[in-house]
Amino acid sequence: MADQLYLSLWFPNFRFDALPAALVSVLRQFALVSGEKRVSAASVYPLSFTESAVYQRIYVNDDRAESTEDSIIENAVAEATEHLHDDMAYEFEMKWNLWQPELNNAPISEAALDTLWRPRPHTVKIIGFGPNFDQATYEQNGHIRIDFGLDTPWVLDEVEAELDEEAQKHVQQNVEILLAFTLSVEKNSGISSRLLWTESGEPLAEKLIARLQRLN
Repeated sequence: MADQLYLSLWFPNFRFDALPAALVSVLRQFALVSGEKRVSAASVYPLSFTESAVYQRIYVNDDRAESTEDSIIENAVAEATEHLHDDMAYEFEMKWNLWQPELNNAPISEAALDTLWRPRPHTVKIIGFGPNFDQATYEQNGHIRIDFGLDTPWVLDEVEAELDEEAQKHVQQNVEILLAFTLSVEKNSGISSRLLWTESGEPLAEKLIARLQRLN
């Protein structure tokens, strides 16, 4: 069953006023791995995610845009965090391309994977938490949390059939992209600890090992 995948980051001796710089650092690591240099959306939530956003901006980063200067990482973070409040969460969306089979609208579990694979854009949310947001949720979720969406691109655990050679290659490439980002953040963003976890609590490492064992 598909599961939500997250990466939680904690920083040593963290001060709330350092949150914008920490967000910029993590977003930069994502840009290095993904090749996507622009933020696609930014939102600010008060108190908890059940509340409506008090700030939201959707960026146009294609040929329709008169300018993409505002969506540069440093500019987008500066605008959204201009007024820091310790009971708010600051969310930034970026995109990366992950390999995905073209299934002609058929469910993955019913589709044969000897089909055409293409890199498809997937949205990733990078969220910085104020210390009083949602009853100090950062203690469990991290000072910064990355929401990767469903873990399907990495484990394809809804597919019971054996994967062909091309499918094996592309699943491994997706795993390599995920690991590259995780290691880049660990090396370059000054974190003290990190945790890659799923919403169900099932260890992703075990799911990845099981999938890779089926691939090799």
